[in-house]
Amino acid sequence: MAFGKNLAFFLSAAGVALLAIAFLPSFNPFWSSWRKGRQVAEMVVLNATIYTSDASLPFAEAMAVRNGRILGVGNYSTIQGFIGDGTHKLNLNGKVVLPGFIDSHVHLIFGGLQLMRVKVGGIRNKEDFVSKVEEAVKEKSPGQWILGGGWNIDLWGGGYPEASWLDGVSPQNPVWLSRMDGHMGVANSLALKIAGITRDTLDPVGGAITKNFNGEPNGLLVDSAMKLVLSKIPEVSVEETRAALFLANRHALLRGVTTMVDMGRFFPGASVEDSWQDLSEVYEWADSLGKMMARVYLFFPMATWSRLAELIREKGWRLSQWIYLGGVKAFADGSLGSNSALFHEPYEDDPSNNGIQIVDIDWLANATLHSDKSGLQVAIHAIGDKANDMVLDMYRSVISENGVRDRRFRIEHAQHLLPSTASRFGQETIIPSVQPDHMLDDAGAAEKKIGTKRALEGSYIFQSLLDGGAPLAFGSDWPVTDINPLRAIKTAIYRKPPGWDNAWIPTERISLDDALKAHTISAAHACFLDQELGSLSPGKYADFVVLPANSWAEFAQNLSDFVSATYVNGKQAYPF
Repeated sequence: MAFGKNLAFFLSAAGVALLAIAFLPSFNPFWSSWRKGRQVAEMVVLNATIYTSDASLPFAEAMAVRNGRILGVGNYSTIQGFIGDGTHKLNLNGKVVLPGFIDSHVHLIFGGLQLMRVKVGGIRNKEDFVSKVEEAVKEKSPGQWILGGGWNIDLWGGGYPEASWLDGVSPQNPVWLSRMDGHMGVANSLALKIAGITRDTLDPVGGAITKNFNGEPNGLLVDSAMKLVLSKIPEVSVEETRAALFLANRHALLRGVTTMVDMGRFFPGASVEDSWQDLSEVYEWADSLGKMMARVYLFFPMATWSRLAELIREKGWRLSQWIYLGGVKAFADGSLGSNSALFHEPYEDDPSNNGIQIVDIDWLANATLHSDKSGLQVAIHAIGDKANDMVLDMYRSVISENGVRDRRFRIEHAQHLLPSTASRFGQETIIPSVQPDHMLDDAGAAEKKIGTKRALEGSYIFQSLLDGGAPLAFGSDWPVTDINPLRAIKTAIYRKPPGWDNAWIPTERISLDDALKAHTISAAHACFLDQELGSLSPGKYADFVVLPANSWAEFAQNLSDFVSATYVNGKQAYPF
């Protein structure tokens, strides 16, 4: 009996103690110490439709965030233990949440600068083109350069712009306007004079100076020939490039992009120093002041590979949570729109032309070999079928020479392939870094330029690449096309250019899941950030977007055109 009474007393005392722990935490030292030891979320996302891009848990309804990283993802009971007195609760009432988009190919500072210049993108006739320049001249003093770009002759259906279009409205101001793809530009006569371009000027290696029937330069310069004018344009000031970064970041966040692979201000004919100046004078400057708004993974001109290798040995590839030193980039050819993409067969609309090989293949192979041996990631621009085959062959040779490792070689664009080439990407673990929205401009022109059969068999063959085991990485190539992942995803799924009733090459349409992964986890894999970004998984950065769709079914049936909010490190970055 005594034992029973003592046990009852003990149990009742224990019960009271447990109740005290449970309901009077502020008075109990045990509770206080437990609370201090556990991870309390700064914010939890509740009642959401979360697409994680993580195959182990594709969908969730709640997520906990602390110190910019994800503590847990799952249902409410999964993250309930992370909620404390100061936890902010973001109730989304069923709205769709996606990982922050990764744009696998941008020219970030250049894109920001273009926002500050003459915009001729979307122009549909010669008169409006000239009018844009005329308006810009009014804001400039004589002698100041008029700069801009984005034009596309496919929109107005006529011939290429020429210096004669511009001379009447800009007699005292040199003008340079780049085509949307950055592989061609038009200069007025004053700019040609400043550059010393005459009828006797020879085409540089990897470029072309177009001339009229009389042999006089007509203002159009292709690929490396652009250097003749670009070298005469006054350097952009540090103040301008810093302003461009902020404009570009805000533009990206507006579209839900939280990480960008920046290929730099390096184009055929441009200085290799621009990308390096932007690293020290813009990116590191902004980071030191806590002004970075989105993450960047940087590529540098391949000609400077040894410089990058030395910097990574000195500082590591991760300069901060915002800046990553990626690798090196080179150009194998030009672009379809400029008739400088390199093909095995001639252009249909230019039978004497197969395109342009931008650099010497022996130099490219040697530089790639040394870059890879130094541990750098390599990305090479290739658009035409011959350029892609050439780069794939070279990559295979480098892998054979340097041995097997996780190198993640990339081909930027991979737009037009021989049907037999698609499977090589997966077999040889080469990443096709592609831009779906280029298709919106090329679909109407490709069949005219390379013929219906070649265009329909090998253009933007995304599903074939996936079938061959290649992990697609989506990007925009901004400012060639606008940063707009949701539009790119829609383009990849439906393949319908504006005004088209039917899909272009419908067999190459891909699924919503594959398209989303190409802008999230596969894009992260393509830049070695898949352990930090790309999916909403515990331990990764809490970068995510909120869409206006109220359910997954609504989103899948009618893809959203915009994001409602963008979060970086678990903090709202847009709306601003």
